[in-house]
Amino acid sequence: MGGRHFDIAIVGGGLAGGLIAAALARTRPEISVVLVEAQQVLGGNHRWSWFESDLSPEGAALLHPFRKVEWDNGYDVAFPGRVRTLSSPYRSLASAEFDAGLRRILPEGAIRTGREAVTVDREGMILDNGERIGARVVIDCRGQPKSAHLTGGWQVFLGRHMRTDDPHGVDRPIIMDSTIEQVGIADPGAYRFVYVLPLSSHDLFIEDTYYADSPLLDRSLLSGRIDAYCARHGWEGALLGSETGVLPVITGGDFAAYQAERRVEGVGRAGTLAGFTHPLTSYTLPFAVETALAIARDADLPADQMAAMLEGRARHHWRDTGFYRLLGKMLFGAADPAQRWRIFERFYGLQQGLIERFYAGRSTQLDKARILMGKPPVPLTRALGALLQKGPPMNGQEAA
Repeated sequence: MGGRHFDIAIVGGGLAGGLIAAALARTRPEISVVLVEAQQVLGGNHRWSWFESDLSPEGAALLHPFRKVEWDNGYDVAFPGRVRTLSSPYRSLASAEFDAGLRRILPEGAIRTGREAVTVDREGMILDNGERIGARVVIDCRGQPKSAHLTGGWQVFLGRHMRTDDPHGVDRPIIMDSTIEQVGIADPGAYRFVYVLPLSSHDLFIEDTYYADSPLLDRSLLSGRIDAYCARHGWEGALLGSETGVLPVITGGDFAAYQAERRVEGVGRAGTLAGFTHPLTSYTLPFAVETALAIARDADLPADQMAAMLEGRARHHWRDTGFYRLLGKMLFGAADPAQRWRIFERFYGLQQGLIERFYAGRSTQLDKARILMGKPPVPLTRALGALLQKGPPMNGQEAA
């Protein structure tokens, strides 16, 4: 079955693919683009959050057309020995608003949802209905970096959107509440915290999150723990929606081998599939934004050069984020499982600018020294031992 030909075809309508299409529509409207997504909606069922300081002015402009929740009064963190309010403005974007925004931004015919790309090559793709879509450049944004060539742990979570019967009284995000029972999922040493976003006076997004050695996610168990957290705070109301996630926390590996394993000659790769994620926090939005802007700047490149440019950016990202992988090794390999929260408690006692640069993946050498200096939250001998360990391969499968 014949099909259309486009300048750029994007496979995968999640955050990375959608932002690439948005950046091209914003700065290069003369370039024809198609965005292909297997699901009926773009962005899946997710919520992405970020600090205002994570983005450049150009990046903030790219996200401006999307309806999002904004908090200019900072956020809170809570640990057994520390409660702190930081003034950094915080933002959050739900996938439903992402889908709606893209449908407003992109021209008619640019979005193909409910169609899976069954084969992808340098000249286009074949969809599950037999249609062939041709393109000068193809960019694959599907999937996550699960591979035996990468090592690390997992961030697993269940989030719930609820509407409370009475005003909930939360006036700013709680990024990390660790004043809860530290119990794991399949892994008894998983570090647990709760994340809370006040979306309106009666709407809350509550997420039960774990830094775990295993990718196992038990939805029923986590749902019960959110119930208990809500009861503790006196929140009652209606469930409006939920989401789950199993995100990689990459601590090491052979990135060149990983790239070779996933490479399709002449096809560019972006998003978490390409490794554009924060190794420790699993944040993706700031890196998806910058990658989208880079593709828009170089939108005239032929297929081979676009693929090479993106591979080069991914290699630089891997190199530049090595410090965070080192910290992840110490978190998973050196910290006493029941005391992993102490690492985060100490971190959130540091200077606010350092914390902002950390989340953005732009820590300075002085920042890195400050994070490592002083009394360590893990024994030095165990920290050194963890750095010498290879770590478990990240080819595990999520369990429901």
